[in-house]
Amino acid sequence: MNIIYINHYAGSAQHGMEFRPYEMAKHWVKKGNRVTIVASSFSHLRTKNPDLAGKKFSEQDIDGIRYFWIAGNKYHGNNVGRIRNMLSFLHGLRKYAPQIAAKGKPDAVIASSTYPLDIYPARRLAEKYGAMLIYEVHDLWPLSPIELGGMSPKHPYIRVMQKAENDCYRYSDYVVSLLPFAKEHMIKHGMKPEKFIYIPNGIDKTEWEKPFHNPPVYFDKLMQYHNEGYFLIGYTGAHGIANALDSYVEAGEKLRGNKIKLISVGPGPERERLIQKAHSRKLDGIVEFLSPVRRGQVPELLSQFDALYIGLQRQPLFQFGVSPNKLMDYMMAGKPVIFAIDAPNDLVAEAQCGISITPEDSGAIASAAEALAQMSPEERKAMGARGKAYILLHNEYCVLADKFLEVFRMPHGKQ
Repeated sequence: MNIIYINHYAGSAQHGMEFRPYEMAKHWVKKGNRVTIVASSFSHLRTKNPDLAGKKFSEQDIDGIRYFWIAGNKYHGNNVGRIRNMLSFLHGLRKYAPQIAAKGKPDAVIASSTYPLDIYPARRLAEKYGAMLIYEVHDLWPLSPIELGGMSPKHPYIRVMQKAENDCYRYSDYVVSLLPFAKEHMIKHGMKPEKFIYIPNGIDKTEWEKPFHNPPVYFDKLMQYHNEGYFLIGYTGAHGIANALDSYVEAGEKLRGNKIKLISVGPGPERERLIQKAHSRKLDGIVEFLSPVRRGQVPELLSQFDALYIGLQRQPLFQFGVSPNKLMDYMMAGKPVIFAIDAPNDLVAEAQCGISITPEDSGAIASAAEALAQMSPEERKAMGARGKAYILLHNEYCVLADKFLEVFRMPHGKQ
């Protein structure tokens, strides 16, 4: 089977987030399929972007996956530069369609760029070759920029996105959703109920079986903190508005006098502001920010923390469920998790592998941190082990990728 996977922000083990397209494609290739991932050359999510050396597009083989990079401008934050980046990607999808499909007639085309506008070039490709068209939903657009960015539903940009979302549900043969409770929303916007398929994020077990580097990343610094008697709580991943890291920083004020450090590792548009916030509140010895690490270093990094934190803004948007990659990593690391997300699916509570708290509540974060620090090492170890067992049972990417392959074999056509 020949699969074209369109994801503006797709990354890889070499480039960093986002990893889902890479993980899915890697398993599909192992099963004998051909996969082309089409992505922009610039994404704010990656720790490293490909260098196209002035070319409009470029091809690269990564672990047997054909990457087709479309040149995109750099941007910072959610501004005009990011919109230009989106438009350049959409233009490239149309202009370079013959080159994208140069390795043979596609059997399936996946539109998976978070924002829904890629449905139009994806549909043209699918119709040209008689391929199945799948819309993969990471976040609900335009509901995300409305709820998280405060944009008006009447804004012209939002109106365009709303039409595109409706068209996604109408044109697609199937809708693969990372959000378990989004079906009713999609039906309201024109999706036939039988199109909905839930496939969450997951983990690649083999990444956790590799030996750590000697020494592991940040080993000297973190070991020094341990030797000084500190309990280390880590956050890894994007530093964006939705991640609600202000409350994480503010929790540091409530932990003064405790031997607890809150350490944050990762990139993102909010990172520098958060660093300045911590500094202005004289939290430099309590809240610390470290530079991003490569994907292959994540297991060894997480292994050095005593507990891990994940949070999102309190938003009506999350009534449809969440599927954050970092939560899967945290649980796979076998560490207790502080879960500060208001969503109907709470894996931490289900697996009994941490403490679930209300989001954006610095006091609750501090209290959870203190509670975990006061537990015995044996209690924390058992808590982490339950999380790892849960993920291995439900969220291994080889299982999820096989489930996605079953979608490709389902009947398709005019619906």
